[in-house]
Amino acid sequence: MALSLCDQGLVSAKIFRYVDRNGVWHFTNRKTDSRYRLYVRSGNRTLSEYLTEYSGIVKNASDRFGVDIHFIKAIIRAESGFDQDAVSKKGAKGLMQLMPGTASDMDVMDPHDPEENIVGGTRYFSLLLKRFKNNKSLALAAYNAGPETVESYNGIPPFPETRAFVERVMRYYRSYKNAAN
Repeated sequence: MALSLCDQGLVSAKIFRYVDRNGVWHFTNRKTDSRYRLYVRSGNRTLSEYLTEYSGIVKNASDRFGVDIHFIKAIIRAESGFDQDAVSKKGAKGLMQLMPGTASDMDVMDPHDPEENIVGGTRYFSLLLKRFKNNKSLALAAYNAGPETVESYNGIPPFPETRAFVERVMRYYRSYKNAAN
């Protein structure tokens, strides 16, 4: 049975791990505790399969908050590569990599839940677009480095990570927009 599943490309797995206070490693295939972090991910899912999986949520969030659907997809791709279990070194979580404070402000209870994360991230980006008078580059920089940082530099901060993020999202955005036309 397992061989036939492998041959059809239907096998997908995630392994999570954490080290306890005694130095003992714990592994699981289900994230049952917040201490677990993604360790191994396997499977044959393509980018288009992820786009299809989240398309309804992305469309609803786009309609609800007036954010271009292609921007939402581009942010998700740049932030997490469509990994709903992604956790950054700084503590950002989920598809749109929401920091705990931002998740709380956007009423996201479970940042690893795709719908909550996409709705919260889209809501936050829509607020940044309003704050920066629909300047997409400044809103993206604020999404990455924080709105106060963008305001203090009166533009995109000179941080390589932030500049690369803005360029990457804009490149993905143009790609998704062109593919839709």
